[in-house]
Amino acid sequence: MKRLQVFDPPMCCSTGVCGPTVDPALPQFAADLAWLQGQGVEVERFNLAQQPQAFAGNDLVRQQLTKSGSGCLPLLIVDGQVVSGGVYPTREQLAGLVGLPTAAGSAPIVLKSCCCGTASVPGDVQRSGNGCC
Repeated sequence: MKRLQVFDPPMCCSTGVCGPTVDPALPQFAADLAWLQGQGVEVERFNLAQQPQAFAGNDLVRQQLTKSGSGCLPLLIVDGQVVSGGVYPTREQLAGLVGLPTAAGSAPIVLKSCCCGTASVPGDVQRSGNGCC
């Protein structure tokens, strides 16, 4: 089983889907992580504001933060290897990072509720960029 760890920048709650303006990439990314879990991938997600000890206790994360600063967040680690930094990958990119067949044919899942209320989010959220710190 693959293990994906996501180290998010500081956010008000575990998904960052709070407040008056919501980045549409965040609820889609949360849905994509739930999809990965449904495919058998172990997913752990850490928020710098709420779980700083997870960042301080991980050598790879500390190295990337020292090298690139907080611009490398979100930082994605698969089975102990940094695979992405600075952007939230699409579902298809996530599938590739953990070695699953591309998810292009799967129906998009969009989370609309959050810890601080409700957000209306389009199902075809586009995100750009991918790369490591």
